Amino acid sequence: MKKNLLTIVLMLYFIIHSVPIAQSIPPEAPKKVYVFELNQEIFPAAWRLVKTAMEAAEAADCDYVLIKLNTYGGELSMADSIRARLLNARLPVIVWITQNAASAGALIAIACDSIYMKKGAAIGAASVVNQTGEVMPDKYQSYMRGMMRSTAEQQGRDPMIAEGMVSPNSYLKDIADSGKIITLTANEALKYGYCDGLAETQESVLQQAGIGDYAVIVHEIDWLDAFIAFLLNPIVNGILLMIILGGIYFEFQQPGLGFPIIASAVAAILYFAPLYLDGLAEHWEILLFIVGLALIAVEVFVTPGFGIPGFSGIVLVITGLTLALIRNINFDFSLTDSTEVWLALLRVVIPLGLSFFVFIAFGRSILQSRMLKGFVLTETQESTTSFHETTATLHNMLHKQGVAITSLRPSGQVEIEAERYDAMAESGLLDAGTAVKVIEISGNILVVRKV
Repeated sequence: MKKNLLTIVLMLYFIIHSVPIAQSIPPEAPKKVYVFELNQEIFPAAWRLVKTAMEAAEAADCDYVLIKLNTYGGELSMADSIRARLLNARLPVIVWITQNAASAGALIAIACDSIYMKKGAAIGAASVVNQTGEVMPDKYQSYMRGMMRSTAEQQGRDPMIAEGMVSPNSYLKDIADSGKIITLTANEALKYGYCDGLAETQESVLQQAGIGDYAVIVHEIDWLDAFIAFLLNPIVNGILLMIILGGIYFEFQQPGLGFPIIASAVAAILYFAPLYLDGLAEHWEILLFIVGLALIAVEVFVTPGFGIPGFSGIVLVITGLTLALIRNINFDFSLTDSTEVWLALLRVVIPLGLSFFVFIAFGRSILQSRMLKGFVLTETQESTTSFHETTATLHNMLHKQGVAITSLRPSGQVEIEAERYDAMAESGLLDAGTAVKVIEISGNILVVRKV
């Protein structure tokens, strides 16, 4: 009897003392899931979005990152940067393909730890193409195949399927794209391990990922990020390049114009600033651009003609603008392949070339437009007779003939009746020694035509 009584007392003792212990264990905190949408072409703005979102998720000490992905692709260099960031993330990254993960988007999706897809979504078609959609030569495809294979291997996915998304598939025989570049439907991706589950809602994605109690933090884009993303758009980049060249061109044609060179300077700042903030543009690359402009100015104002300063200046300007678009650390370009360099060069040369021909063809009419006339200074101090002569005296030169004593490209100097005048060719370029005729007076500049 005493033994049974002792047993009951001990049981009551442990029951009583176990209650406060159980109550002292705090409930498990909900998992924090950071969510952002990548619903755009993969250009520098997309890379900035991913970078800032991942940094914000890590700073908020989140447990997971969820990317809502829908893209047809974009620049290979930017996709590679995003891929590297996702592969090296310290947080598990889940991607939910809501519609498309094509081309560069497929590379980004494969770099994530888990892939979920909506019914009707697709992943694949990752061949490298140019701006017109034409497939690039095999050396470009080889680099992309290597990236796709290595990314798939690192995430435990079949590398041969990833390679088949770049080059014609000879590996999967039972899909519609057999013998062609692979694009997997949601069900096919699930079958071959390129999708961890089909989900129609965000809640379903997180439930299938094994995340029970969670709190969602949605990435918010502030006005500065939105403005920088706008400036990083390739179309805006091209417009800024045209403004840079246009301002320089018109300032050299009409010294003292003022407004164009200010517009050019502002455009240059807007071009380089977001690239510098994103770590793409280095100090020395911006310096190359500035030195190039200085050499072009020397060519125009000090040594008229087309010599070493002018050629060197053009090369440095294009080099500075191009290098600012590609990844490097100081003078280390090991992270950059030749494909990225050529694509960046095209992004610079095409707008500059287009604007050059437009300005050559329509430059005179633009200068005489009502919009720019209000900014033109009709009297500027020059070291030639033009500054000292009155407007009436200059008009007396109308229809008179003389000779170009410097090259007119299209501005320079001419000699008429033993006097030197500032002049501008009506169109094209005129060599020194060319006989010319005055056809118009623009401010204190004679507009001449070859006789």
